[in-house]
Amino acid sequence: MSPRAYSPLPWDASLDRYEQQAEMLLAAHAAGNAEALRLRHQSLPRFLDDTVKWLPRPITQDEIRDTALDMDDARLAVARLYSFLDWDSLAALVKEVRTARSPTRTFERAADAVITGKAIELLEMLREFPELVRQRSTRITCHDPPVHEATLVHYLGANGVEGYRQQSPANAVEIGRMLLTAGAEADALAGMYGSRCTTLSMLVSSTPPDNAGVQVPLTHLLIDFGANVEGAGTGDWRSPLMTALVFGFRAAAEALVARGARVDDIVKAAGLARVAEVAEYLPTASGEARHRALAMATLGGNIDVTKLLLAAGEDPSRQNPAGYHAHGTPLHHAASKGNLALVELLIAHGARTDIEDSLWHATPLGWAQHEGKQEVVAYLERCDPPAAAGA
Repeated sequence: MSPRAYSPLPWDASLDRYEQQAEMLLAAHAAGNAEALRLRHQSLPRFLDDTVKWLPRPITQDEIRDTALDMDDARLAVARLYSFLDWDSLAALVKEVRTARSPTRTFERAADAVITGKAIELLEMLREFPELVRQRSTRITCHDPPVHEATLVHYLGANGVEGYRQQSPANAVEIGRMLLTAGAEADALAGMYGSRCTTLSMLVSSTPPDNAGVQVPLTHLLIDFGANVEGAGTGDWRSPLMTALVFGFRAAAEALVARGARVDDIVKAAGLARVAEVAEYLPTASGEARHRALAMATLGGNIDVTKLLLAAGEDPSRQNPAGYHAHGTPLHHAASKGNLALVELLIAHGARTDIEDSLWHATPLGWAQHEGKQEVVAYLERCDPPAAAGA
């Protein structure tokens, strides 16, 4: 089976082409193709965790291969690859997209132009359909909430929308300026990750814009056009600064601070590696704030701040608090990033090496192995588990 069989189809593909992908997936599954089995594992609800809906259950490829699957299963798997709730949702959108001059067709074409950087095509569309800048997606997805209602500006964030569309073209700033100049709302809210989110918060926690070198320029552009630097919306990702720091995008965080984002507590100071400010906040900080500060410092790999918090008595073996990648401990995250100096520091202050995370049930060593951080792997393999556990 060719990997190209599962390359995303064009935005205006016919339903027959999606059907062909389902047929190929079903045949590849029957043949025991490893990629087909992996895609099934990651997309079919029967193979996913009952509580954490996106998490594949710990089952083997043999178990997946031996599970009887039919064409309806293959259609559902294909629909999920495009982030649709089910095949009927995919088919309904395809029907609208293939209806001449339908609002859905216009929006989907424009969204494709945004993520692929087709500036001339997008400009022509905005002139013909000026209402596009206020239009929203009608896709019914398998995410929370099912209809994210993203605007075209949200697609610039490359986050919270359908996974295969999380792309950042080199000319994303030009595309963004075009949309915002045409009247797009910089702080429009969309339903993402169970919350109401702005493009700014999604942007500063997204890998594609960072990899493309457009994350910081887009941050400035959105603020130039009125995006609230302190945030808007609801949920864990309301604050752009906190969101950028939790996901390790330090340059974006510094850009937000330069544009006026407040650094007014120990947690933000810890994320920004401001040792003197952490020291000032420390005497009056609550236990919860200290716990969050340690999580933030270790997520950012901030050695000096971590030393300060550990010296003040923070426990390096506690799992991170909610909203700070709470499935792991500071040692898990340090190990996965290959930060040997931080790993050594945490263990020197009693961090346990035998604790399993709450999602994949792996130790810090397992995380380092999964990420290929061989120097940390070698170090953790030399650690004496009973001593590290405080036995």
